[in-house]
Amino acid sequence: MTGNFMVLLAALNSGAIVGIAAGALVIGLLVGIFAYRTYSKNKIGLAKKEAARIIDEAHLEAKSIRKDGLLEAKENMARMRTEFEKETRERRAELQRSENRLIQKEAALDKKEEILDKKQFELENSLKQAEATRQKLKQMEEELSTQHERIQAELERVSGMTKDEAAAQLKNLLIEAVKRDAALEAKEIEARAKEQAEKKAKQIISLAIQRCAADHAAEATVSVVPLPSDDMKGRIIGRVGRNIRALESATGVDLIIDDTPDVVTLSSFDPIRREVARIALERLIADGRIHPARIEEMVDRVKKEVDQSIKEAGEEAAFDAGVHGLHPEIIKLLGRLRYRTSYGQNVLKHSLEVAFLASMMAAELGADVKVARRAGLVHDIGKAVDHETEGTHIQIGVDLAKKYKESNAVIHAIAAHHGDVEPETIEAVLVQAADAISGARPGARRESLENYIKRIEKLETIANSFDGVEQSYAIQAGREIRVIVKPERVNDAATVFLAKEIASKLEAELDYPGQIKVNVIREVRSVEYAK
Repeated sequence: MTGNFMVLLAALNSGAIVGIAAGALVIGLLVGIFAYRTYSKNKIGLAKKEAARIIDEAHLEAKSIRKDGLLEAKENMARMRTEFEKETRERRAELQRSENRLIQKEAALDKKEEILDKKQFELENSLKQAEATRQKLKQMEEELSTQHERIQAELERVSGMTKDEAAAQLKNLLIEAVKRDAALEAKEIEARAKEQAEKKAKQIISLAIQRCAADHAAEATVSVVPLPSDDMKGRIIGRVGRNIRALESATGVDLIIDDTPDVVTLSSFDPIRREVARIALERLIADGRIHPARIEEMVDRVKKEVDQSIKEAGEEAAFDAGVHGLHPEIIKLLGRLRYRTSYGQNVLKHSLEVAFLASMMAAELGADVKVARRAGLVHDIGKAVDHETEGTHIQIGVDLAKKYKESNAVIHAIAAHHGDVEPETIEAVLVQAADAISGARPGARRESLENYIKRIEKLETIANSFDGVEQSYAIQAGREIRVIVKPERVNDAATVFLAKEIASKLEAELDYPGQIKVNVIREVRSVEYAK
């Protein structure tokens, strides 16, 4: 019983505690709500006061800004008014100055108009006076014409000649006098020009030749192979001539085996074939085994070696001349010139000499040294294949240069180096001159007796064909011709023109190395005997 009561009492105490706690919580909430509402009211009041304060300050600031704006606007208005008034004054002053200038110009124009009117009046007076003077001159001219006719008629009566006859006689006298004076003047000018040009040309050419040391030896067109003994001739001929036939067939060269002791002569129009035959025959003689199979084997081997040596010779020539960028086929053709001769002169050495001479003269004259050197090196390239192709070596060389893309300047120099085409560039003229120098120097070339005699005879025939020539003599191996004229038919003045005409005809009709001096001589002799 007691236990139950205690339990009940405990339960009642727990319920009371819960109720008390709940009441306290409600009271706390009510107090919190009241406190929050009170805080909110106070905060709103403060915010309203702050807003009212800010509004008041804004009103005060707006008043201050408006006041400042009004002051600034007044200042701007005042400044703009001042600037406007200043600009107005300046424009008014400028207008005043323009008006003054216009007034001055108007006054000047009025003055000029007065001057022009005055000049026009004076001009009209001058024209009237000129017209009067013209009339007087016309009258005087008519009087002079009449008087001139009377004088002319009197002169014709006194002289016994008409006007046309007198004019013709005077014309002839004047022509003779002018020709004489012109010939003397031309002779003096030509002498001075020749003196200066010859001096300068000699200086340039001598300098170029001095700096170019070339071989002077001429080469033969046949090859001679020495033999160790005459017995070797039989071995070269072989049984029934089979060895010599095999050698001639393989090389294309004629072998001349005659009574000349210990030598065999090789003859061929192609120098490369002759060189192949010479080397092959020398090696066969040294080897001792001479039979058709061995001959063919040796010739094939030598051909390859010669082809290689041709290429190397062309490369060496281009390197020595300082010419770069040549087509490989041009290099080979240059190498072939090593075995080509012209009047006994080696063409490859001649080409190198022309390249050196042309480049040195070009350097002295300020021309294109590279073009002159390149054109000089390849100017005779056509001679490498002229025995295989139809046409002159000049045309062949031009075609080859075009084929292998040489420049127009080089092609023109090749075409003009013998005068077939008129040279149009200084480099072409220099190549032509260098070619003549290289071919005409002593020891460079040799000429057959028959050609030499024909050239001398042609030289004298051309000189004798001119009217007034009594006799002509070619001297100094055809490098000078002395022309003796008839003094009664050719006067001193005409000798100058005769020398020029003979020189022009020689240039047009005769081929010759170097130059020919034309020396016209007029001599008058008077002979009397004292008895």
